[in-house]
Amino acid sequence: MAGGEPEGLREALDARLRDLGIEGLRVEHPEVFTVEEMMPYVQHLQGAHSKNLFLKDKKKKSYWLITVLHDRQINLNDLAKKLGVGSGNLRFADEGAMLEKLKVGQGCATPLALFCDQGDVKFVLDAGFLEGGHKMLYFHPMTNAATMGLHPDDFLKFLKSTGHEPIIVHFNQSD
Repeated sequence: MAGGEPEGLREALDARLRDLGIEGLRVEHPEVFTVEEMMPYVQHLQGAHSKNLFLKDKKKKSYWLITVLHDRQINLNDLAKKLGVGSGNLRFADEGAMLEKLKVGQGCATPLALFCDQGDVKFVLDAGFLEGGHKMLYFHPMTNAATMGLHPDDFLKFLKSTGHEPIIVHFNQSD
C-alpha cells in the first residue's frame, strides 16, 4: 500500500484527539510522498512543519520514528551516534514494518500514528519543535493527503497519552 491510510485510522485518530480535548487544524491537499511535494500546499501555514523517518536498528532490531523540522538534512550515521546505537546501524525500515507498528504506509510516517504502536517504537523529536516558539506543529494525520496542525502543548499531551516519552535531540542545521 503506497500512501493512503488503512480504513478507519483517520477517524480513530480524530476520536483520540477529541477524547483528549484536542482540536487540530486540518488542511486537505493532494497525496504527497516527500516534504518537497508537500510544502507548496502548506507553506502558508505558520509554524513548524515536519519530516519523519521510520528507521530500524539492524543490531538490536528496534524501531525508531524520527521527527525533525522539515528542512533538516539528516545523516543516519551521525544520528545513530547521537542515539547511541552505533554508526552504520540505522537503516530505513521496510513498509511492512511501518504498517505493522504504526498502521501507515509509505509517505505517511507521522508521530500521530504512535497511538497505534504497542510500545515497540522509540520516538525522537527535534528540539526545534519545542524550542522554536512555534504556535503550531504540523504532521500528517494518518494520511499523506492532509496536514494537521496542533499546538505544542496539545502535541505533548497526545504523545503522553500514547505512552511515548519523546527523546529530545538537538540537531544542527548540518546534522
